[in-house]
Amino acid sequence: MALTLFIDGAAGTTGLEIAERLAGRYEFTLIVLDEAERKDTAARRDALNAADIAILCLPDDAAREAVQLIDPAQGTRVIDASSAHRTAPGWTYGFPELVGRDTVAAARRLSNPGCYPTGFLALIAPLVRCGLLPADWPYTVNAVSGYSGGGKALIARFQAEPELAFRTYGLDLAHKHRAEMKLHAALAHHVIFAPSVVRAFRGMLVEVPLHLGAMPGGVTADRLRSALHDCYAGSPVVRVHTDSHLAELTLAENAVGTDGMELFVFGNKGGWHARLVARLDNLGKGAAGAAIQSLNLMAGLPEETGLRL
Repeated sequence: MALTLFIDGAAGTTGLEIAERLAGRYEFTLIVLDEAERKDTAARRDALNAADIAILCLPDDAAREAVQLIDPAQGTRVIDASSAHRTAPGWTYGFPELVGRDTVAAARRLSNPGCYPTGFLALIAPLVRCGLLPADWPYTVNAVSGYSGGGKALIARFQAEPELAFRTYGLDLAHKHRAEMKLHAALAHHVIFAPSVVRAFRGMLVEVPLHLGAMPGGVTADRLRSALHDCYAGSPVVRVHTDSHLAELTLAENAVGTDGMELFVFGNKGGWHARLVARLDNLGKGAAGAAIQSLNLMAGLPEETGLRL
């Protein structure tokens, strides 16, 4: 029997991407509200409580409100694509490769990871967990993303201002992603997070530079790469590149969407300096693709079903 889904916020960027991935899927039946009902609280409440699984593609405050509209007795399971519950007690973090596929499959309340934290955590969390990198190191994250990650307002700005090629932000050093990165990598300190947006619709590069020679343990770039390769062995979504001699990594202005993620480890001669880089689609593994991956597991399906890999 098909599971019933409701996407609250289906008209937003992430909601549309999720709906595209669900098109033609026989395992799910969508509850769809018409234009007049989309912002009607009573209609949304009915839809949320009628669904087996609700996917929230809303601003943070609206996502919290939506959760309050759900009657616990109805048993609706939730995937929240906002940042409202990424560090909240009682919520499962929707990163199967890190928290475990069985944990995601059993979740009642699941929070979709942020796009930038997805790249950072994929690189750092396993290496801290296995003891190759220290939890008390002051990590720095440099990242660039396509402008679709900023939602409709930023998309409109980039499309209306052809001279706008690069935008850096988070200059107050207090970006909300920092708490998510610290918690789920089990770090002692907040990271220094330097996010930017470039003139590409989708895609992102997330980089963590490391001065390995200043760290205890004598770890090299080769050991980090090998450990990541072992961590993600067999994953249909995450690929760790073994080639450490690439001349460059690029983002294309009109790239085709993907739900996979690539990880790279580059080191200097001797391996004492390293650059760890994740390349992913901010609308794929960074948003809609991650939600579908978790949805598949919650529905008892192979995690890669319907993904663009």
